Amino acid sequence: MRKLFVLKTIGFFEEAGRIVILFVNTLIWTFRPPLNLKNIVLQMEYVGINSFFVVFIMSIFIGMVFALQSFSGFQKFHAEAFVGTIVALAMVRELGPVFSGLMVSGRVGAAMAAELGTMKVTEQIDALNTLATNPIKYLVVPRFLASLFVMPILIIFSDIVGIIGGYLVSVYILDQNSEVYKKRTWDYMELEDIYIGLIKACVFGVIIAIVSCHQGFHTMGGAEGVGKATTRAVVQSSLLILISNYFITALLF
Repeated sequence: MRKLFVLKTIGFFEEAGRIVILFVNTLIWTFRPPLNLKNIVLQMEYVGINSFFVVFIMSIFIGMVFALQSFSGFQKFHAEAFVGTIVALAMVRELGPVFSGLMVSGRVGAAMAAELGTMKVTEQIDALNTLATNPIKYLVVPRFLASLFVMPILIIFSDIVGIIGGYLVSVYILDQNSEVYKKRTWDYMELEDIYIGLIKACVFGVIIAIVSCHQGFHTMGGAEGVGKATTRAVVQSSLLILISNYFITALLF
């Protein structure tokens, strides 16, 4: 049992080290010309545009549910007017960034790991090395930049849709005054709340890209290995999103 624990601990630190090394190498290659704009745009389309519908459905129902729950709780203290405030702050600070990050991790991170994992087991990545093409520059950097730039846009979209969802429930189902809801929404929201949400979005985008690409690059064992790498990519990136969210919140709020 003790030996197994030691091996697991060593394996954990080895994998963490490989992820950090991949992140550093990605940063280095990002600033080395040339920049493959076509590949970056394609990845931005896949990460961003193709994720809008999923994020839309998730955000609007989170905003609606949170409005219902908040109204039920505030009603006990006759503070129903603050539903707009709590929905807006929750969406901008936590719910929008975290849930969008988890959704993108499940959708995009899994696809990145599966695509690169398939390339690894079919030796296409080795072929790139043979052709004197750096795999990190060609495969990781476009995914890294796409996730870094697109995640903040998705988070802003998620925040807006979630607030609208809360508004629809509060005004048209719970019969709250629409002008009071709008006023309470903006009275207590500050630009700092939005900035911190965008910082979280950038961090989550980096986590999704780097962890998923790392799992794809270290895939072994054919089709079964691709499946395992995909699962590990989603689980690890989701956990890191939740962990980093706590530390960013504790540091900046």
